[in-house]
Amino acid sequence: MATHHLDPTPETVVQVFDRALPAALTVSPGDTVIARSLDSSGYLERQTEPGEPQPRMFEPSRGHCLTGPIEVRGAVPGDVLAVHFRGLHPEPWGWTASGGTDTWLNHRLGVDEDRSWLLWDIDWDCTAGTGRARNQLGLGVAAAPFLGVVGLPRAVDGEVSTVPPRHDGGGNIDCRHLVAGATLYLPVTVPGAMLCVGDGHAAQGDGEVGGTAIECGMTSELVLDLVPDPVLTSVHALTPAGRLTLGFHEELNEATASALGEMLTWLQHDLGVSRSQALAVASAAVDLHVTQVANRTWGVHALLPDGVLGTE
Repeated sequence: MATHHLDPTPETVVQVFDRALPAALTVSPGDTVIARSLDSSGYLERQTEPGEPQPRMFEPSRGHCLTGPIEVRGAVPGDVLAVHFRGLHPEPWGWTASGGTDTWLNHRLGVDEDRSWLLWDIDWDCTAGTGRARNQLGLGVAAAPFLGVVGLPRAVDGEVSTVPPRHDGGGNIDCRHLVAGATLYLPVTVPGAMLCVGDGHAAQGDGEVGGTAIECGMTSELVLDLVPDPVLTSVHALTPAGRLTLGFHEELNEATASALGEMLTWLQHDLGVSRSQALAVASAAVDLHVTQVANRTWGVHALLPDGVLGTE
């Protein structure tokens, strides 16, 4: 299996999903890709004070600054692409912005006209896989880096926004459990898969309630493979916290039902139980979380923690 390197340049970054975009890199199933991505806004220079304007990869910006597309040989619609996060290493700085935009949540919270910025120094030990981020207020949080956007284009002509997450190909999932050691499974939507990655987060709470996390550049070591005969053909993951299914919809109830329904299918397969029995098991063992509220579409994930179920 080969190892490939992909850095962000004008030829290897995109800000929309589009199945017509040419591949920046072509790999075989089982190959490793070490991909560096800029932060979600594509800043080319570090901010020296919170909110400072700096040159960006795209002017004007229409979406997340993503590295790719990465073509996987032999991938066809109906397959499932496995993205194993072997390593995720944030850049030394990041930012968070909140308020000041016209969203229903900002309006409800009374911050639609009040924009605030945090500037973070990120101290990350690549060897130990641990670190901490501290902002200009003197507040610190443990770093738990992951990629907010891991996705494939839709099987339609034309450009598709990177902002809303989707059942068909994932995208702006913003799930904080997709840390190093996790494997994300994405239904292949177009020949070659054409994976795009970016929107690095040094840390984020469930919900990404302010609209951004600690946005940062990231170096990601990814192993890409195709899954034969998958149990689920939806967006789902195996993570250090446990197995996880995701639902996305404009309505919270629908996103919840979607995430939970996929978890029931998984439990039915593994436990050999009926669907109503799987729901009873889930009621005792599965946690539901709001993944994110920031991207025009509700995200919900159902999490079955490792070790919760047993026969003893």
